[in-house]
Amino acid sequence: MATNRELVRIIREYAELLKLEEGSPQAFRVRAYDKAADALGELVEPAAEMSIAELVKLDGVGKATAEKIQEYVATGSIAKLDALREKYPPSLVELTRIPGLGPKTVLLLRDKINVNNVAELKAALAKQQLRELPGLGAKSEAKIAKAIDRLGLHGKDRRSPIINVLPIAREVVEALREVPGVKQAEYAGSLRRFSDTIGDVDVLVAASKPGPVMDAFVNLPVVARVEAHGETKTTALTAEGLQIDVRVVAPGEFGAALLYFTGSKAHNIELRQLAIDQGWTLNEYELADVATGKSVAARTENAIYKALGLRFVEPELREGVGEVAAAAAGKLPRLVDVEDIRGDLHVHSTWSGDGRSSLDDMVRTASERGLEYIAMTEHAENLAINGLSREQVTEEAAELARLREAYPKLTILQGSELNIGPDGSLDYDHDFLMDFDWCVASVHSHFDLPQADQTARILTAIAHPAVNVIGHLTGRRIGKRPGIEVDVDAVFDAAAATGTALEINCHLDRLDVPADMLRRARERSDVTFVISTDSHHVNEFANLRWGVHNARRGWVQKKLVANTWPTHRFLEWARRKRDTARVG
Repeated sequence: MATNRELVRIIREYAELLKLEEGSPQAFRVRAYDKAADALGELVEPAAEMSIAELVKLDGVGKATAEKIQEYVATGSIAKLDALREKYPPSLVELTRIPGLGPKTVLLLRDKINVNNVAELKAALAKQQLRELPGLGAKSEAKIAKAIDRLGLHGKDRRSPIINVLPIAREVVEALREVPGVKQAEYAGSLRRFSDTIGDVDVLVAASKPGPVMDAFVNLPVVARVEAHGETKTTALTAEGLQIDVRVVAPGEFGAALLYFTGSKAHNIELRQLAIDQGWTLNEYELADVATGKSVAARTENAIYKALGLRFVEPELREGVGEVAAAAAGKLPRLVDVEDIRGDLHVHSTWSGDGRSSLDDMVRTASERGLEYIAMTEHAENLAINGLSREQVTEEAAELARLREAYPKLTILQGSELNIGPDGSLDYDHDFLMDFDWCVASVHSHFDLPQADQTARILTAIAHPAVNVIGHLTGRRIGKRPGIEVDVDAVFDAAAATGTALEINCHLDRLDVPADMLRRARERSDVTFVISTDSHHVNEFANLRWGVHNARRGWVQKKLVANTWPTHRFLEWARRKRDTARVG
């Protein structure tokens, strides 16, 4: 039976292809199917068991969507979706994710100059062909070329945003774990290291009989085409063109295989050299003595690291950036874990125009999840559609006072997510800002300013005494929008000097601050971080784990994450910047 996760994936894909069919991401049908996917993602009951009448009662699900859900549940496919897949292949859809290329422009490129993929687009840019098309010019060419470079799109080396890949990988792993005889199943590769973009998905399965695993895999709904079907390895493609490799190994070899296929290449090379130094060999089957052929370790990763004289290296750290030497010296950082997080400091409700759960529901869920403190950070007035006026801020304050009485064990802060203007200015006036308990300041516009200007606007916001944290620093949307260019070291210095934190945003399409920037601060003990979900719905509190993974990938230590601190210590720190300004 189709799971809700599977149905969300299918409806999202339908909406994505409709953007090309309708010629606009804002077309009514596109927005309708996106809204339906949101509804399915928030559903607890199995949608596959619901009738059309029950489905249309869900907020956002219309009759046409309900009928397509029923068609998929009954047949495993949707005829109109199959037709759209044929008409708009993955390589063409990928072009719509490049800033400056809307659906109409992508179809214009295809129809007028035969551009069907990134490689052909780069060739057309090199020949200056785009400037001859209606609505485009030399400036458009330069902007598109820069976006391609900053998004890391390189033609044949096709990488997909983690937000698109992770649900598919989890779907495959969960299905294969149910196959009789399977002992273990995990995804490996760059996905297990939590890279923000993924090439191919590697899935490892421990089972004594590979045949049933291979048969189960090729029959999964996510598999659109089988490329190679072997005895212990099968390669398949999804409808979106994502390659999935499933390998079956003997249970006793699973640790060695998981270590090898998790990588990275640089990490594995360092491990193999340590093995060679001791007269051993390390491969995907085992760590073994060269002279005797005797296996030293194979069943678990930890056993292999221990035999090599190393502390266990968490998957997120395995990038060949000093983690092996740190493991040998016993100097790996004490990384933050999900269980360490005591509060969530970037949360929206329906008071924000884009919130999808009520204030009561958000606070209740925070309490049920065992949080000790929460900051409600509705959008501020300069975000015209979604922001709160001063009057609304006052009205919400009364609601928060009521909720504090209802949840006495939960510390509830009234905050705001402020907009950082191009000059670093913020919403509201100084005195009004100083009355908030907590303020997140974020960039929501003007993403194309030069680095010096972007850095200056961030530093100006950091200097304001009401700003506790800079939200999603670069403003990137992985695979869709490059982040702003800032002088990261200057931002770190200013944050440290003022006691302003930097947010690690948990949304899978943000993961911002990016891990490579976080690593720049790994030798510093003066920069404070918070890991916040930026939740707009009660289900999004669960995104916390993704922000934690990203923090771990960036070598962020628990002690530097402010929302791991006990309530009294956190509140004292959160007030310090305002109190210092008032005294001064």
